[in-house]
Amino acid sequence: MRYKVRHSTEYYYGESVPLCHNLIHMSLRQTARQQLSSSELTITPLPSARHDFVDFFGNPTTWVCLQEPHDGLRVEAQSEVQVDVPAPADTPQTPWNDFAERLATDTSLYAQKEFTFASRLVELSRELAEYARPSFPPGRPLLACIEELTRRIYEEFFFDSSATTINTPVLEVLEHRRGVCQDFAHLEIGCLRSLGLAARYVSGYFATMPPPGQARIAGADRSHAWMSAYIPELGWVDFDPSKGTSVTDKHITIGWARDYEDVSPLRGVLVGGRRHSMIIGVDVEPLEPLVEGDDQRSGD
Repeated sequence: MRYKVRHSTEYYYGESVPLCHNLIHMSLRQTARQQLSSSELTITPLPSARHDFVDFFGNPTTWVCLQEPHDGLRVEAQSEVQVDVPAPADTPQTPWNDFAERLATDTSLYAQKEFTFASRLVELSRELAEYARPSFPPGRPLLACIEELTRRIYEEFFFDSSATTINTPVLEVLEHRRGVCQDFAHLEIGCLRSLGLAARYVSGYFATMPPPGQARIAGADRSHAWMSAYIPELGWVDFDPSKGTSVTDKHITIGWARDYEDVSPLRGVLVGGRRHSMIIGVDVEPLEPLVEGDDQRSGD
């Protein structure tokens, strides 16, 4: 499936800002199932310094510094991308508890083990492990366990954009059973890590269809988030608890890391500015016909 993706973030300041530094994660990542044909990141005003690099997790990243007075900042990423459906594979049979024991002791799995620890937005807890436990009986294959947990979160939690903020603790999401895709991704990651398994946060977009009989509105899409778990026979496999399934060719990846904070679209510091306002626009334009039938619950 081919898409044209545009994501813009605009800040307007209450007073002129003489200096700001920003770290940007808005460029799409090249992966085995996602091939970029074009990618451009535009910053206005033109920064005094810019450095494009790959971060610790392999995500395309841009650092910019603006050293001249400015009343606003606009960052826009535009890409064209081909996204493929994940290739089918034989169903792996490794018991989840056997693999958790391997992760704890096998030094060859150090790259996966780094995603078993707590991070600032994903804590480890007995409560998260206990919530996951019904889906993880001893001896059950890891893939089947994660598939069931993903469905349970989808069925037992409610999308509510007013229920949480970026800093809402995962245990609060578990208690109130409400949140957005970012919260549900953090929740499932916390469940898996609390059982000693490897899971990481994935930032991106989900291509949605307008309601029947209505035209698509340009710029009305949203960012999306899901999670990825390491399965020994398959490697990293993506699951979307906001949809209750594994990912499809409608999931477009920006990058992955320990949690949202590591791969937030735009983060920085500035001098002055007083109060500011922000406008975000996301447009995911399919360049081929989309197939109907997917749940549309998405967005941060």
